Amino acid sequence: MEISKLRAAWKQEEARAQIRGWDFSPIRGRFEEEHDLPWSYEETVREYLRPDAMLLDCDTGGGEFLLSLRHPAGRTAASEGYPPNARLCGERLLPLGIDFRPCADPAALPWPDGTFDVILNRHGSFHAPELFRLLKRGGVFITEQVGGDNDRDLVERVLPGTEKPYPHMNLTEQRAAFEAAGFRILRAEEAYRPILFYDVGAFVWFARIIQWEFPDFSVDRCFQELLAMQEEIERTGEIRGTIHRYLIAAGK
Repeated sequence: MEISKLRAAWKQEEARAQIRGWDFSPIRGRFEEEHDLPWSYEETVREYLRPDAMLLDCDTGGGEFLLSLRHPAGRTAASEGYPPNARLCGERLLPLGIDFRPCADPAALPWPDGTFDVILNRHGSFHAPELFRLLKRGGVFITEQVGGDNDRDLVERVLPGTEKPYPHMNLTEQRAAFEAAGFRILRAEEAYRPILFYDVGAFVWFARIIQWEFPDFSVDRCFQELLAMQEEIERTGEIRGTIHRYLIAAGK
């Protein structure tokens, strides 16, 4: 494809890079990630989640994963701090009877001490002492997190020298933080796995959405680097990077 047409196509992807909740369906089939993690977050959650448990999903996004659990609404609560997602949760969760409360401060969640049997957090912010406060004795916090080395090879390709936004997000440091807050570590795993893009437009959409990893990314600023990616796709069929994930289950 002519360079001018590539630029125009990528600029279109850039312009339409918006997200509702945590929905990556605009690039579904054009990229792959998390398909070969050595654990299943859902299966891990279901190991601990009894039907009568009081459940909180903090930083729930748009409630997508929470709703997939089909836990009884009257025993389910959720928080979210990002205003567009909080509005979406108000539309989705409150009519179902789920106790949704907007909250942007993970150290000040608006529930009393010892309210929950299970607290979840997937790819969100948390504060270990606050989670300890909210859990009942014998309760469990389960989190899958994006590590500080996530997508670093891709970031360096288009924005070399960019600092890591969350350098302390790794299993060693976070495990220590939970133990310092009084938790018992029940399970702790860490993994590095591939992320694959099958066209440059999908990467453009992704980089614009994940702005904290790709600050100031734009088609115009990174055009030469994107052309190099296009050459790689024409040669190999994919752009390959590396995701960083870790899983912690911690008991009170």
